[in-house]
Amino acid sequence: MSKVEGKILVLDDDQGVLFTANMILKQYFKTVIIEKDPAKLDFHLNQHEYDVIVLDMNFSYGLTSGKEGIKLLKKILQKDPQAHILMNTAYGDIDIAVEAMKEGAVDFLVKPWPKEKLLSTVQAVFELSKSRKELSQLKSGQKILLHDQQREFDEIISESPTMQPIFHAIEKVAKTDANVLILGENGTGKELIARAIHHQSLRADNNFIKVDLGAISSSLFESELFGHVKGAFTDAKEDRLGRFEMANNGTLFLDEIGNLTLSLQAKLLTALQFKEISRVGSSKVLPLNIRLICATNMPLYEMVKEHEFRQDLLYRINTVEIILPPLRNRKEDIAPLTKHFLAMYTKKYQKEKMRLNETTLNKLLNYSWPGNIRELQHVVERAVIMANSTVLVPEDFLLRDDAQTQAISDQSFNMEDMEKVTIQNAVRKAGGNLTQAAKELGLGRSTLYRKMTKYGL
Repeated sequence: MSKVEGKILVLDDDQGVLFTANMILKQYFKTVIIEKDPAKLDFHLNQHEYDVIVLDMNFSYGLTSGKEGIKLLKKILQKDPQAHILMNTAYGDIDIAVEAMKEGAVDFLVKPWPKEKLLSTVQAVFELSKSRKELSQLKSGQKILLHDQQREFDEIISESPTMQPIFHAIEKVAKTDANVLILGENGTGKELIARAIHHQSLRADNNFIKVDLGAISSSLFESELFGHVKGAFTDAKEDRLGRFEMANNGTLFLDEIGNLTLSLQAKLLTALQFKEISRVGSSKVLPLNIRLICATNMPLYEMVKEHEFRQDLLYRINTVEIILPPLRNRKEDIAPLTKHFLAMYTKKYQKEKMRLNETTLNKLLNYSWPGNIRELQHVVERAVIMANSTVLVPEDFLLRDDAQTQAISDQSFNMEDMEKVTIQNAVRKAGGNLTQAAKELGLGRSTLYRKMTKYGL
């Protein structure tokens, strides 16, 4: 019979009881730890998270009150309120048993117990512990799931011919499980494309889980993606589902994948290659069934040449590539997008009578939009908030080309401020062509991308 992945702690002052309990429980559970000295309880609680703790009621010679056991019971529950404790007493005192149950014990045994009774009772408490932990784990991931599942799916707005190949690609790839890599500058709508693929896929009824890899520190990478068990590290106060588990049978969207260090790329590649993960602090292997979509604004192929991105990982994630054009290359979409955002924010701020005049729209059409759709969205929202009239005039739209936006930076001699302005000017001079801008700056394209990400450009 294969043993169950469970950890049982038996704390009792009777060496014979410990020997017998160990012999019986070892046949069923993988890990059984026995301890005679109650002073070592803290040590054991710090070493492991136990599925069941079998706790004696009396340790001092001659005592039968059960007070020692009640004291230790309270101590355990103070340290771990979710602990499942089975009280073990040689005296069939119903009052002691009732008090222990009131204090939080799950059940009790009366010594001497038949072997079958010990095993069946511990098994029952173990199953209860297991089911409660699974419920707790589901709740721990609930906020993330609600954020991703209940987020309203926005329709892709486009009248530009340059977007038609994108729509055809979405339609073709959505019905498959092929991994997709979405490339494009910041603010071009990569997440929207990823969600469109998910919503048109056979996995649409399951979870779409987004992970912003650019916002996860290296130390938390494994915990966030693979999950962890309680006690795996200092702040691991409870079991936690990782994003891979949340996305099982659904879609996992890894945004900003170009920001991963080589060591983290290796860990991600291993999970994708073997289609399995283990939570931090656990040896249990969990099989994966996910649809993977990745996105980045970084030049991955150049990064591979510069040994900044693993070639084998790139081949793993880019079965199908979708390259999103910047907004300056889809001018036909500026007007409908502006109207869409205007309708959104005039409703939000209760200014439904607002409208654009033709001069204002021309200003927007003639701007290069280095921040793409995201910049357009922010500019429209600000205009709606700050405008003094129901007709939005050109002055209501504060663009990067405007002298006002450069005033503060031009007066600053901070090195980072100066570098940021220099990059902005180079990109503007190159008409948004980042390869040309990088050449003008004397930088590699990947270096320029990193600096633009750093400064939020």
